[in-house]
Amino acid sequence: MTDTNETERNRRRVLDGFTEFANGNVDILRTLLREDFIEHSPGNPSGRDAFVGFIAHAPLASARLELKRVIADGPYVVLHYLMALPGDERGTAVVDIWRLEDGLIAEHWDVVQPVPDAAEIPHGMF
Repeated sequence: MTDTNETERNRRRVLDGFTEFANGNVDILRTLLREDFIEHSPGNPSGRDAFVGFIAHAPLASARLELKRVIADGPYVVLHYLMALPGDERGTAVVDIWRLEDGLIAEHWDVVQPVPDAAEIPHGMF
């Protein structure tokens, strides 16, 4: 059985961090990630400092992020959102999976998919 207090604490921590990041505060990641943070996305570095440095210079840092849903269960928090880079009319659908340990993010996985033309997805991406 999942501890609802742990679930809510983790949900709130990730959601607050996402909101700060979406408002342009990349440095918020330094307060959210464990020093030994593990990144599972190909091409992205592990380790808090390496990851923050990478993200600070990645297109994601200048993207508009529109959160669509949050799912939390114990140490896991899942965010589903639209990421729209400047000049990208349709954007990209993103699902981030975060695993927290002692109140800090320990691991991250993601799935990223360009949003196709509306005619290809009659029920929408979100």
